[in-house]
Amino acid sequence: MLQANDCYTIFQQSIDDYHLHDHVDTPIKNPFPAGSFNALLYGKNWIDTVQWHLEDLIRVPTIDPVEALKIKRRIDKSNQDRTDMVEKLDDYFLGEFKHVKPQQGTRINSETPAWLLDRMSILMLKIYHMKEQTERKDVGADHVKTTNAKLAVLMEQKSDMQHAYDELIDDIGHGKRRFKVYRQMKMYNDATLNPMLYGTK
Repeated sequence: MLQANDCYTIFQQSIDDYHLHDHVDTPIKNPFPAGSFNALLYGKNWIDTVQWHLEDLIRVPTIDPVEALKIKRRIDKSNQDRTDMVEKLDDYFLGEFKHVKPQQGTRINSETPAWLLDRMSILMLKIYHMKEQTERKDVGADHVKTTNAKLAVLMEQKSDMQHAYDELIDDIGHGKRRFKVYRQMKMYNDATLNPMLYGTK
């Protein structure tokens, strides 16, 4: 099983590949075997990266309202795709740890490994774009100083998450911690659960 640093490397590869074209309609070209853990990580981050830029686009002050609605719908779909991908990662971990017998009194972890990976993926995007801010030539020294300070905090968080992930995986593998998978059961996208959808029929 990959350690946190390996996961970070795959996330960074996805981010770098996206920025070769830097366009939200760039088709994904996942370099890893379909269905593999690596492919899931790459695909997960690609979704996050595209959504990051959609969130930027929708905040353009002069955006046409019709175009903004289209982007909002696309962001909604992206959020669902992101959740679906996390649940695929959860399925992977359930398979990896299915033979582990938790020790008596083992504490349950409130966050699954997959949802920790979700946060790590977003963090890599924050680091990438904050670093961009530190390298801008069209801003003053104060902006560069402020963004460098923020980047330092993000890098510290990256290290902390690396240790947290590796320790969690090790603890689960040795039966010292356990986790449960609760499917997200999102309601706003479900035509049978959102009253704004089923109420219009």
